[in-house]
Amino acid sequence: MYPIYALWSHPRSMSTAIERIMRERGDLDCAHEPFMYDYYVHRQVRSMPHFEVQPDHPTAFRDVRNMLLRRAENSPVFIKDMSYYVMPHLLADTAFSDRLVNAFLIRDPLAAILSYFKLDPDMSVEEIGLEAQWHHFEALRNSTGATPAVIDADAVRADTKGVIAALWQRMNLPHINAAFNWAEETPKDWAQVEGWHGNVTASTGIRPTSAAETEAKKEKFARCVAKAPHLREYLDHHSVYYEKLKAFAVKADI
Repeated sequence: MYPIYALWSHPRSMSTAIERIMRERGDLDCAHEPFMYDYYVHRQVRSMPHFEVQPDHPTAFRDVRNMLLRRAENSPVFIKDMSYYVMPHLLADTAFSDRLVNAFLIRDPLAAILSYFKLDPDMSVEEIGLEAQWHHFEALRNSTGATPAVIDADAVRADTKGVIAALWQRMNLPHINAAFNWAEETPKDWAQVEGWHGNVTASTGIRPTSAAETEAKKEKFARCVAKAPHLREYLDHHSVYYEKLKAFAVKADI
């Protein structure tokens, strides 16, 4: 049996761009948010916009995890997924959770919420995702005694190769420099959520964040809050968990 590498993210955290790098490595069997089927299709917590359900994809949690375990019989597997899809029931399934090599990706919730609101104005506070990530992260630390790797999207944008190299080191993955060149065609399983990933689908890499971009997002968020005041509550709620996770973020020079 091969390892299953799991990157636990939250919506609009630049996770698909990181997944693209992992796919370009060429040594991992990659699955794009397989557990969203349990959350949105099997349990139907709410309806997810821009999501074309694939009829041959397993939907219930146990069926998804069994699919991943079968795939791990043949090669190492990488999944990019969301903690809020699987918490807390993932923790009770130790036969599966103990197989995972875990890492977490976070992004400034102001930027994430702003981007999410544009695509799904009816998003719930749970779907912002950082609170579930923190509880997931803490549960892993308490159960294993080890601290999973955390990477911050802004740090990745500032030094993509350095931060990803640090992530690979923490996850015991060999360094593959070719993974930063996005020559491969757009992955077929992204078609089911194509409306969420227009920019990264057309991109060939990750660019740094500018000060002007950051300031523009703050101004745009303020305008959105004027129309949707609950966004400020969402931001205040999740900023606490973002700062907690950010304190564990890996540095490019480790």
